[in-house]
Amino acid sequence: MLNANYALVLNCGSSSLKFAIIDPQTGNEILSGLAECLLTDEARFIYRQQGDKHQCSLSQVTDHQVADHQKAIDKLVAIIEKQQLGSSIKAVGHRVVHGGEAFVDSVLVDEAVKLKIEALNPLAPLHNPANLVGINAAQAAFPHLPQVAVFDTAFHQTMPKQAFTYALPRNFYTDHGVRKYGFHGTSHQYVAQQAANLLQQPANKLCLVTAHLGNGCSLASVKEGKSVDTSMGLTPLAGLVMGTRCGDIDPGILHFMTDNLGLTSQQVNELLNKKSGLLGLSQHSNDCRALLHAEQQGDELAKLALDVFCYQLAKSIAAHAVPLGRLDALVFTGGIGENAAPIRARVLDQLCLLGFVLDETANQDTVAGQAGQITLAQSTTALVIPTNEERVIAGDALRVSQVNAHQNNVRQNSVSQIN
Repeated sequence: MLNANYALVLNCGSSSLKFAIIDPQTGNEILSGLAECLLTDEARFIYRQQGDKHQCSLSQVTDHQVADHQKAIDKLVAIIEKQQLGSSIKAVGHRVVHGGEAFVDSVLVDEAVKLKIEALNPLAPLHNPANLVGINAAQAAFPHLPQVAVFDTAFHQTMPKQAFTYALPRNFYTDHGVRKYGFHGTSHQYVAQQAANLLQQPANKLCLVTAHLGNGCSLASVKEGKSVDTSMGLTPLAGLVMGTRCGDIDPGILHFMTDNLGLTSQQVNELLNKKSGLLGLSQHSNDCRALLHAEQQGDELAKLALDVFCYQLAKSIAAHAVPLGRLDALVFTGGIGENAAPIRARVLDQLCLLGFVLDETANQDTVAGQAGQITLAQSTTALVIPTNEERVIAGDALRVSQVNAHQNNVRQNSVSQIN
C-alpha cells in the first residue's frame, strides 16, 4: 500500500501505551494514538488516521476483565491489519526510560537485552517494568519484525566523570550504579540537530543548552553534538521544578520528613514525585496554562509557583552554559517550551548576563508546531523548536535493524564462501 519504510513506535507506561507509525525520513505519520487507563474499567483506545480521530472502550464489562497492555497491542494489530499497513512496517522501536551504563546506543532486543533492562528496574521502578511489558507484548504480536530498544539515557552517556559523579562514598557508584544518568535524551538529541539545521551550522561546531519543558522538565548541555551535562540525575526527579516533581531540594528535607513528620519512605517518594512542583506550590494545578490564567486573576500562589519555576529554570540554564565554554543558542522545546510565550519571556528576562534580548513580537507569534528565533539579531540566540521523540525512535529502529540485517548477510556470505 505504501512504498516508504515505516517504523512502529511504542511508548509503554504503567497504565498507558502510546503508539505511532512513522516514516523517519519525512516525519509522516500514517497512524498514531494512545491506549490509556489500562488495567481499569475506564480503559480506552484513541487513534488518529488521516486527520480523523477515533475512540473506543477496551473494557469488557460482561466477563469483568480489565484491558491490559497485550489487549491494547491486539487492538492496534487489528487496526493495522484492517487498514493493510503491516507491509510498510519494517521495525518496532520501543522507548525504554533507563539504560544505565549498559546501553550507550539503541540496540536490537534479544533475551540478553531484556535481562539487562530488567536488572535496571531498581533505577526506574515506575518505567522499566512497563517498558518490558510493551516489548514482550509487541514480540508476541509482531514476531516477524525486529524489535529495537531506544533509551532515554543513552544520549547522556557522553557526560564526563566530573559531571555524572555524586559526592558520595565511592562504593555507591561501583557497587550500586548510583550516578547521574539524565533523561529526555531523544528529545535533547533531536532538537540539538534541528537547531543546527535552523542555524545552518554543523552540529559538531555548536554549543547549545536545550530545555525540554513539559510536565517533566530537563536541561542538557550539548557541546559539539554530544551531551556533556544534564539536569536530571539517577532518577527523573532531580533538577528543575516540574509539574508535580520537586526537582533539586536539600537532601536533609527527606530526613526531616521521616524523622519529624513521621512519613514513610513510600509517602515521601509519592509526595516528591506526584504532589510537589507547580502543583504543590500553587495548591491548584500542575498545568502551566491554568496557572498563567489564575495568575492573571490575582492568584498569589499561582504567581509564586510560576516565579519559582522560571527563576530555578533561568539559574540552571546559566549553570549549564559553564561546561560549554560559550553559548551559541538556547533551545526551548516540550509542551511549555513550545507554547508558553510568557514563560519564555520571564526566563530570558532573568538571563541578561548571558546576552539575551527578547524579540517580543517573534516570541508572541511563535505558536505550537513552529520553529523560530525569539531573540533580536544582536542578542545571544534563543530558539523554539518542536520536539519529535517518536521520529528519533523510528529512525533508530530502522537504523539498528538495517545494520543487523547487513551484518547477518555478511556472516552468511562468509559461511557460504568457507563451505
